[in-house]
Amino acid sequence: MTRDPVALEIIRAQPASAPQLSAIAWAAKASWGYPLHWMERWREELAITPEFIAANDTFLACSNGKTVGFHALVQEAQSWRLEHLWILPEHMGQGFGRRLFAHAAAYAAESGALFLAIEADPNAEPFYQRMGATRVGTRQTEIDGGVRLLPLLKFVLI
Repeated sequence: MTRDPVALEIIRAQPASAPQLSAIAWAAKASWGYPLHWMERWREELAITPEFIAANDTFLACSNGKTVGFHALVQEAQSWRLEHLWILPEHMGQGFGRRLFAHAAAYAAESGALFLAIEADPNAEPFYQRMGATRVGTRQTEIDGGVRLLPLLKFVLI
């Protein structure tokens, strides 16, 4: 458990937190103004299941007794993947994302990872770049007959 002076605790998520984390991911993604039919298409990837939490390192960010965000890491060989990092829209811009990212990076480094791999929403790329991640490529997706490029980023831990 991590405490810091601005009332933020970062604690391990429990499987029972799955519905709450899914709602946070949905609200954060929706805050970027995507059309509802795009959001519906992404519903499954925004859904956090109890099984996912049980199988992966997932942490809640709590401020004044309220969960304001979370991150989840998926272990791979020498890199770990930052699978989720979401902050409730009303708590964005208050430093919670930065602190949650720092926790994810420190946790992965302490566990032996050499870097974090991140597939970001295009709207989140500037945040990750401010954290020190660099773009290493893109993944092409299709939506509404058009091409959408998702930034692939790398954050070196050593």
